[in-house]
Amino acid sequence: MVEKKTPLDIATLARDLRTGHRAALARAITLVESRRSDHQALARELLQMLLPDTGKAVRVGITGSPGVGKSTTIDALGTYLIARGNKVAVLAVDPSSARSGGSILGDKTRMARLSASDAAFIRPSPSSGTLGGVAAKTREAMLLCEAAGFDVVLVETVGIGQSETAVCDMTDFFLALMLPGGGDELQGIKKGLVELADMIAINKADGDNLKRANITAADYRGALHILSPRSEHWHPPVVTYSALAGTGIAELWQKVLDHRKAMNACGEFAARRRYQQVKWMWSMLEQRMLARLRSEASVRARVKKIESEVADGHLTPALAAEAIMKLLH
Repeated sequence: MVEKKTPLDIATLARDLRTGHRAALARAITLVESRRSDHQALARELLQMLLPDTGKAVRVGITGSPGVGKSTTIDALGTYLIARGNKVAVLAVDPSSARSGGSILGDKTRMARLSASDAAFIRPSPSSGTLGGVAAKTREAMLLCEAAGFDVVLVETVGIGQSETAVCDMTDFFLALMLPGGGDELQGIKKGLVELADMIAINKADGDNLKRANITAADYRGALHILSPRSEHWHPPVVTYSALAGTGIAELWQKVLDHRKAMNACGEFAARRRYQQVKWMWSMLEQRMLARLRSEASVRARVKKIESEVADGHLTPALAAEAIMKLLH
């Protein structure tokens, strides 16, 4: 009986989600985040069903070191976008414990105005130790939000580790937030971060910080001149704004729209989306292979034996990797 009802349940969930039903969207994201194999199969079916309804949103990744004001920025930006008639989904990835898997999940409290709006959907998800602090299922959650009618998806990362690459591989625009500081602080800048950023925004440009913010912005502009941009059709701008005061938010968003227009005009927008889809496929394949190695008892036992042989120096890592590959055949 359960087997017969399952396709209907998924069809109903897809239908409810398309109408923008918030509870359906929350249930769908919970489904894709589940580690149960039967849930994962249903999630794949659901995503395939919803695929024609995805891809229309503006996808923006937002990163920056802890304390830079990511959540406050998203609250201000999201509120501004909703006032313009947009529907905003926020996928906020919280730091999670490597041991317990628990997470802080405090982002909703730092997005007070946005969380109170019916035109916003905020989903905190534990990163669960995933490289870059981006939840393993963030891509799927993004597609579900698009299918539910959200035309702007903001992905907030932990802001530590290698989140820059992970965010770039799933968004159209990568925004790096920085704090006002002296020129000396540029010595510690992560070159990779600046090279990947589509824009650098200096937060807290208000009051006594305003002059420092402008100096910092000038320093970053100088640094960008000696680095190669991601695209020859877009030179990353450096802007200043204040998330707390709400100043510069409109200008910040206009740059995102300008970038989208420029990328569409030269064909890079479609090319980047195609590249991301293929990269996502390979990423999922790697996850599935690792999951199989860990889930099948007989395979897991043999992998453990191979691990021991490598640790004891009886087997080279290269031969061990070849042996493990054969287990997947």
